[in-house]
Amino acid sequence: MDNILECRNLVKYYPGCLALNSVNLSVPKGRIVGLLGPNGSGKTTLIKLANGLLTPNSGQILVGGRAPGVETKKMVAYLPERTYLNDWMNVNTMIDFFGDFYADFNKAKAYDMLQRLHINPADHLKTMSKGTKEKVQLILVMSREAQLYILDEPIGGVDPATRDYILDTIISNYSENATLLISTHLITDVEKILDDVIFINMGNIVLTATVDEIREKEGKSVDAFFREVFKC
Repeated sequence: MDNILECRNLVKYYPGCLALNSVNLSVPKGRIVGLLGPNGSGKTTLIKLANGLLTPNSGQILVGGRAPGVETKKMVAYLPERTYLNDWMNVNTMIDFFGDFYADFNKAKAYDMLQRLHINPADHLKTMSKGTKEKVQLILVMSREAQLYILDEPIGGVDPATRDYILDTIISNYSENATLLISTHLITDVEKILDDVIFINMGNIVLTATVDEIREKEGKSVDAFFREVFKC
């Protein structure tokens, strides 16, 4: 099976902190993968490296067989944990902006998701709640026809009643040949859509497995197994 993301002896450190410790990892195409670990485990560092926002100290990270750069940005749709959109913009303006910036942006898909999530495209970001802002940002990311979607806490800012709706929106708006890499603390909520999981802690890959393997071998849910492994 072809891999969309590969790490080869990947090392990243900051002053006084080893964030990733010789990580070796392969993420195949066409899978929904949960990147799971406690706070400070290295998840965000790995995500930023994949997006070319950080550079490794040693080793390699490859997206579609390439080092992160201009060409890989055409393959990756990234949802950061924090909102980066400008408050003065309305949603229509943002859609036009993304349409101009990304060749693979699908405006029709964006407007369809807005309608299904009951968001008025004429509204300005500054008038929206935190949860609605996060929905808009997710819609913009999922409206790209990307090969790899990297979502950092995509449901962290929305109420429990909305989470299923958000997850359904994610699932129904990406190509089956693409890969979704989701970093989250809300394992119970996302477990039902995951194919595979990666457990990471203190910069080390603790486990890679399919969700079915965990349920069959451990006889418990991913969330329960995660709590057992990390004693939380």
